[in-house]
Amino acid sequence: MTTRIVLLRAVNVGPAQLPMAQLKEIATELGATDPRTYIASGNLLADVPGDAATFDRALEQAIEARFGFFRDVISRTPDEVRETLAAHPFEVIEPKYSYVSFLAGTPTAAAIAKAETYETGDDRWQVVGRDLHIRYAHGAGRPAMKSDAIGKALGVPGTARNLNTVKKLIELGG
Repeated sequence: MTTRIVLLRAVNVGPAQLPMAQLKEIATELGATDPRTYIASGNLLADVPGDAATFDRALEQAIEARFGFFRDVISRTPDEVRETLAAHPFEVIEPKYSYVSFLAGTPTAAAIAKAETYETGDDRWQVVGRDLHIRYAHGAGRPAMKSDAIGKALGVPGTARNLNTVKKLIELGG
């Protein structure tokens, strides 16, 4: 068993309601132990059996079967999340304005080049390995850049968390 920080994309947004107690229940049914959640936005920490990608796909399928909607699941070990935070390429002026979008894979150079054609104003982004780092100049609620369009151009799904949440997940993951 390996401790994983399991991140679900777009949970409890609009019609995609997923109670965290039920997320823990599903994870347990899939063999995870010590499941715990952090805030109601799809953050699960658990000791996961076997191959992490296999567990992630099984969790996606189980959520879709039970709730009728598909949500991407992306997981990392606490050490991987710690390394991602250490690699954040921007000065952190306000942690809630800085994000990491954990990607399901590494974007191609061509996809990154396409994403670089989008206007960003004073906002900044950079792909580091399989993570998209973002710093919004005026907060995510008032972005100059279209992060959804950039994410789509990168060609791999991801799910974003602000640096406050990233730090807390690292702390909870041990």
